[in-house]
Amino acid sequence: MTIPDVHFRTIRRAGDGAALVLNGIALNALLAVIKLAGGLLGNTFALVADAAESMLDMLTSALVWAGFRVAARPPDADHPYGHGKAESLSALAVALFVFSMAGWVAWHAVREIRTPHQGPAWWTLLVLAGVVVAKLWYARRMRQAGEEVGSTALGAEAMHHWSDAMTSAAAFVGISIALWGGPGWETADDWAALFACVIIAVNGSAILMKALGDVMDTAVPVEFEREVRALAQAVPGVCALDKCRVRKSGLSHLVDIQVRVEGELTVREGHDIAHAVKDALLASAPHAITDVTVHVEPML
Repeated sequence: MTIPDVHFRTIRRAGDGAALVLNGIALNALLAVIKLAGGLLGNTFALVADAAESMLDMLTSALVWAGFRVAARPPDADHPYGHGKAESLSALAVALFVFSMAGWVAWHAVREIRTPHQGPAWWTLLVLAGVVVAKLWYARRMRQAGEEVGSTALGAEAMHHWSDAMTSAAAFVGISIALWGGPGWETADDWAALFACVIIAVNGSAILMKALGDVMDTAVPVEFEREVRALAQAVPGVCALDKCRVRKSGLSHLVDIQVRVEGELTVREGHDIAHAVKDALLASAPHAITDVTVHVEPML
């Protein structure tokens, strides 16, 4: 079966996103090993908690990867509008895992605060510094990729990497305080881990709201709708526009638009104009539109 160009572009975007997520999984695996070893040998729970977060990141990234693979499938008899919602659902799953991870780290941090223990080793700061740099770099790269293809899941992944960098930065501050304060300040890194949970929860809320917005077909930005209207209005024969509804479906958008034409036109002429509007919108590659429904009305 031949896949239309509009759907082929979506498949390609999904494939690029999935490859980026796989690279993120590899990065998290490497950092998890480094953090866990550093936390156990350096006697700092903040770093162990950070390692646990990276392990959880691998699981959520795998869900996002699976979401991309499903979202890349073209429309079929059971899913006439495509499988794009799978990408939004994977972002929703990431948000739920972020909240779970925040609760887990908070519980263990409180337990460590209440349990006397030895202070962290100084060299754990070097480990954390490297983690922060790596995570911020990859978060920025993933955020840019998400903005380019309009992916909520990649945006969620970028925010997840950023929150990981923030927890590591909080641990860096906590360990620095513990080392500087000396005896009596051993729990500073645990307090830092607890504080990082707030950052994680805030980011989880942002991811959740964005994913829910996609699932609930929240209206696209006004600028996007204006661009769609301008493209349709530029088609010869279109006299005016009425309704224009655009909704996001994973990596693509679906458009329902109502155009007005001269009332004396034949049905075939009106159909040709509607088809030209549809072709113009589908050809607008930057807008990632994969389906257009055009309703024709006569001028009053």
